[in-house]
Amino acid sequence: MKDFNKKYSFLEKELQDEILSIGVKKTFEQSEVLIREGQFIASFPLVLKGLVRISRTNDQGNELLLYYLKEDEVCAMSLTCCMAQQTSNVHAVAEEQTEVVLIPVEMLDNWVSKYPSWKQFVMQTFQSRFRELIDTIDSIAFMKLDERLIKHFVDRNKKSGATTFSGTHQDLALQLNTSREVISRLLKKLEKDGRIELSRNFINFSKLL
Repeated sequence: MKDFNKKYSFLEKELQDEILSIGVKKTFEQSEVLIREGQFIASFPLVLKGLVRISRTNDQGNELLLYYLKEDEVCAMSLTCCMAQQTSNVHAVAEEQTEVVLIPVEMLDNWVSKYPSWKQFVMQTFQSRFRELIDTIDSIAFMKLDERLIKHFVDRNKKSGATTFSGTHQDLALQLNTSREVISRLLKKLEKDGRIELSRNFINFSKLL
């Protein structure tokens, strides 16, 4: 947490001190769950380093990717659940080793009224995540699946700088809410066209960028 004050210099010094005093730093390994759908949220994560995938799942385990969280971001969906004292309606999973600071939910309303910088940060978070949700809806409604697959890789790069994906074709299929067979076919076509490089549980998509 030694760089926290520098990274969050836009927050009031008193607020920085409160976060450092009551926040709990925690590291999540790749694929580890931060938040589960249906659970009550006792604390919400502020991402210090890494990448978090925010999604929803249905009863069959199919997943719909909503957006990613990178460093210095917080999940707007979890904030709304905290403010309404409702169970989580999203699933949050670490895409890579991720460091967060966990902040007790009871501080949310208090800080919004007490610190103008925190209120602005929360409102900007809502605005950014809302734009990303609209973008997700547009891609589902108007883009073909091969276009959505490419967009998935491009968005991942924009958030984390990554040019590779470590995971199975089934992982991608779940995130894009389709079948493994369809994803495998689309990946093979991209590979044949020289746009990606495939190996076991690994995809290099740098040529798409």
